[in-house]
Amino acid sequence: MSGSAAFLEAVKNRRSVYTITSESTIPDSKVEEIIATAVKHAPSSFNVQSSRAVLLVGDEHKKLWEITLNVLKEIVPVDQLPVTEGKIKGFASGHGTVLFFEDQTAVKDLQTKYPLYQDRFPTWSEHANAILQFIVWTALEAEGLGASLQHYNPLITAQVLATWKLPESWAFVAQLPFGTPSAPAGERTYKPVEGERFLVFGKQ
Repeated sequence: MSGSAAFLEAVKNRRSVYTITSESTIPDSKVEEIIATAVKHAPSSFNVQSSRAVLLVGDEHKKLWEITLNVLKEIVPVDQLPVTEGKIKGFASGHGTVLFFEDQTAVKDLQTKYPLYQDRFPTWSEHANAILQFIVWTALEAEGLGASLQHYNPLITAQVLATWKLPESWAFVAQLPFGTPSAPAGERTYKPVEGERFLVFGKQ
């Protein structure tokens, strides 16, 4: 398999996997390499490179989901809490979590430098972070790991920044818990692509 085929195969295999174990198919050093490479090479508007990532493994990974569960216990109705608790414990049972952020200092610098586009930079920043998330997620799954993208920010943002002493300028975007899959992803259905979600003009 060569050219775009290998890449597109990885894209097709990327799924949301919620049932994961604490085992990993690759060493943590390889996970670090994947994330560092993604952070370095993910594109961004005006090459601002504002995306940030944090890898949590071991007790630090578990700590994140303890924080999340404690926050949710304060706001989730009692009758819904068992389901919520089961979901969070499922993420905690994984091997690690990747946290994604956008450094607002870098974004604001661009807004000052290019005032004509200042209202667009926050949106473009989110686009860049989504690309980073996709690269990391797809690469981890290509290594045999399962993952799912979560968004418990802003509920846990303050505690996350304080716990890991991260800059206040880092806007929390998403969490990606991962581990070895203990069950396959659910069935995926597709809406029509050609003629509805993908159009071509000028075809010869």
